[in-house]
Amino acid sequence: MRIYGIDFTCAPGPRKPITVAACELDGDRLVLADLLRLRTLDHFERALAEPGPWVAAMDFPFGLPRSVVRGLGWPPAWSDYVEHAASLGKAGYEQALTEHRRSQPAGRRHPLRVTDRLARGQSPVMLHGVPLAKMFFAGAPRLLRSPLSILPCRPTTDPRVVLEAYPGCAARKLLLARRGYKGEGRTRQTPAQRQGRAELLEALTGRRVRGVYELGVEINRFRRDQLLDDAQGDLVDALLAAVQAAWACRRRECNWGLPVACDPAEGWIADPACLRA
Repeated sequence: MRIYGIDFTCAPGPRKPITVAACELDGDRLVLADLLRLRTLDHFERALAEPGPWVAAMDFPFGLPRSVVRGLGWPPAWSDYVEHAASLGKAGYEQALTEHRRSQPAGRRHPLRVTDRLARGQSPVMLHGVPLAKMFFAGAPRLLRSPLSILPCRPTTDPRVVLEAYPGCAARKLLLARRGYKGEGRTRQTPAQRQGRAELLEALTGRRVRGVYELGVEINRFRRDQLLDDAQGDLVDALLAAVQAAWACRRRECNWGLPVACDPAEGWIADPACLRA
């Protein structure tokens, strides 16, 4: 089975592209075949049109907290509110979120989905810092326009399946020490961050990944050097997303590793940390 891990950005370009780890899953062996860079959102959409079967995990929130959708007065179903958000345009969408945030009391301005709490993630309505709300706006409507099976938000019979990833959750599980592995470009890379990537790759290709994700990951020397040399850590994040996709794929007969009770309107991160619903 072809497996893709995708580290997404809402404004890709030559300096910060969308990165893709293209892998092959054979039983419990995940083999990294290629590392790709998509420099525009049009390239991302063309990648979504690749014939299947394949499974991909993508690092952006597929949905928003139900409380926010309700507070905005948007339709409650995932397909409907994603379509509505897209219809507002980027400026209108961001203004709606900003006004809603300002109307909330302190401590409730950046609510989490259930899956975000379990994965120790951040709020998908954040517009600044880590702009997850902008990533939702760039990514979710493009998924909606596709025929893909989007789990758990909009399952279809399409042989191409997409799930939500959160590489940070996987990194925390695999790194024994609390160590950063990402910088803001080659000029701001530190030896400690490179060492963090080296430790992550050691965990990914050793026993630890089997203990957490029940997989063996194989990376050749050329790809390993590419992963180590990427100071921003985006290629490593794409590979971590691929591990989450493969973990879910091996549980496709059991609801793809997603709790039966998870909320399809909010979306769900594919990771063993989120099995409790």
